[in-house]
Amino acid sequence: MENRDIDEIKKDITMSESAIESVLQEKRLFTPPAEFSQKAHIKSIEQYHQLYKEAAADPEAFWAKLAETELHWFEKWDKILDWQPPFAKWFVGGKINISYNCLDRHLTTWRKNKAALIWEGEPGDSRTLTYLQLHREVCQFANVLKELGVKKGDRVGIYMPMIPEAAIAMLACARIGAPHTVVFGGFSAEALRGRLIDAEAKLVITADGGFRKDKVVALKAQVDKALENNSAPSVEKVLVVQRTKEPIHMEAGRDFWWHELQKNASADCPAEPMDSEDVLFILYTSGTTGKPKGVVHTTGGYNLYSHMTLKWAFDIQDTDVYWCTADVGWITGHSYIVYGPLSNGATSLMYEGAPRKSNPGCFWDIVEKYGVNIFYTAPTAIRAFMKMGEELPKARDLSSLRLLGTVGEPINPEAWMWYNRVIGGDRCPIVDTWWQTETGGFMLTPLPGATTTKPGSCTFPFPGIIAEVVDLDGNPVAKNQGGYLVIKHPWPSMIRNVYKNPDRFRRTYWENIPPKDGQHFYFAGDGARIDEDGYFWIMGRVDDVINVSGHRLGTMEVESALVSHPAVAEAAVVGKPDEVKGEEVFAFVTLEGDRIANEDLVKELKQHVVKEIGAIARPGEIRFTDGMPKTRSGKIMRRLLRNLAAGQEVAGDTSTLEDRSVLEKLRGGA
Repeated sequence: MENRDIDEIKKDITMSESAIESVLQEKRLFTPPAEFSQKAHIKSIEQYHQLYKEAAADPEAFWAKLAETELHWFEKWDKILDWQPPFAKWFVGGKINISYNCLDRHLTTWRKNKAALIWEGEPGDSRTLTYLQLHREVCQFANVLKELGVKKGDRVGIYMPMIPEAAIAMLACARIGAPHTVVFGGFSAEALRGRLIDAEAKLVITADGGFRKDKVVALKAQVDKALENNSAPSVEKVLVVQRTKEPIHMEAGRDFWWHELQKNASADCPAEPMDSEDVLFILYTSGTTGKPKGVVHTTGGYNLYSHMTLKWAFDIQDTDVYWCTADVGWITGHSYIVYGPLSNGATSLMYEGAPRKSNPGCFWDIVEKYGVNIFYTAPTAIRAFMKMGEELPKARDLSSLRLLGTVGEPINPEAWMWYNRVIGGDRCPIVDTWWQTETGGFMLTPLPGATTTKPGSCTFPFPGIIAEVVDLDGNPVAKNQGGYLVIKHPWPSMIRNVYKNPDRFRRTYWENIPPKDGQHFYFAGDGARIDEDGYFWIMGRVDDVINVSGHRLGTMEVESALVSHPAVAEAAVVGKPDEVKGEEVFAFVTLEGDRIANEDLVKELKQHVVKEIGAIARPGEIRFTDGMPKTRSGKIMRRLLRNLAAGQEVAGDTSTLEDRSVLEKLRGGA
């Protein structure tokens, strides 16, 4: 949340209250099945309360005890927490390697020959890697990276489809201490270039392409565009996985085939002892200014938190086949496809594709084929499944499922109920998780053996997380009153910085709500309420970020893409409610000079945004206007545009509006 007018934020919270009033009347309660609770890691709400109380009383001792018992350390830390607000260091002086914790330590146990990764390709090909096999491949690829000149501290870009090599690349980077920055394969060449430049990546790992929704996604061609004319000068080499076998350009001296270098590489590559605070990865997330933020996560605290949250919130058991449907290009894929599951010695399933015309029921095919026990997906997907009807899931055997999860945005109660009944067969606890790229792991979540759930609520804070809903002065608000969700104490996997921009880190996360009585507040950018039973309800973003299918897009990022088109003089972008995606991009555009608005231009502008950012940012609707509703100081009043996009009456104070005729014209075009 950057550079916003405080009065506008207050209005957004007030406006949001009526929108979710019906949600807060939710009275349906779902208690954990007794059989589930008996076998769970956390078996009762009393046990949860005891853990929470213990952690709140002495957070440092709580996390230190878990770090000592749950992870392997080469050297123990000298200090648990060094907190110099807003900068935190956890397990200071400790030496650890997350690749070792995900792989090597399991090789001395029966898990050596257990499936670590099960992979299903969209065309139907598949592959299973045991912990022993995955360890060998990671060590070989780590040696390939070293052979190409990658050293500890060098940044590596990863732009991949959902194939095993994506996870192998991440683990190999972590093994040698080279921070990775994974870029979602749906992003454009321009978006990729910007991230590679900011991270100063030395090498890029990609594939010729991937398969998604019955199409070949050409990734190497996008990398070539991103690097053309030496426009990302830090990049020296490109490694290419042969996936689709489509013809591609391979530049001599720069581009290398993964399989050719991998086959001769040694499988002996000891894990590099990393300082607990060494950077593990940089992951770019949209903000409210044009340039995405490079979220920095470090090694020890992130390893512990992704490990513990998966273990307790998903009650991971050694016999489970666990499937998170996210992409490794997002934080969910980092924490809950790769690092969290493998650190726990779990079997993690990866799927390359998505539901599509040729097979809309592919997710249920996979659940049935592999006997999936834990299924973690987004409310967007659940709403899409609802639209497809019950016939597809009912035609498959989903009896293996024992736990369901949701991620990315708040889930509306009726989608929760459908998920519970149709997919879970009224027997599977639902873990509704709230968290962010910046938090590294779940912050608010039920513990499935302990927590009685309410459809639409993410329930309670994870043990060790001190969460509160406050006003802009940092005072707790009354029950069922809207406010700002904050975290009041450091936690191990918290964002350490915005890469190369500590001022932006302070401004974005720590300065919106000032310190109070020495207490610093991490502001998540979300509005929330706590009901009379202490349950948290997320009300959505209070900043200019649009949540499309669980993916965060900065409005300024999309606006910048539109304005870069020669026909556009000014653009304002807001989120429009969408029953499937949650929100879609709605753009208001003022044209240059004598440019004429027509359907061809609409199509051209939509495609231009796709080219600049990627398909996920494609505007659902573009409305042309001669002017924008602005305050007397020149700020666009996006609150009013959000009303118009949603087909609502313009509400709230408009006294600061400079030219009321602009609003009247926009109303007429609604």
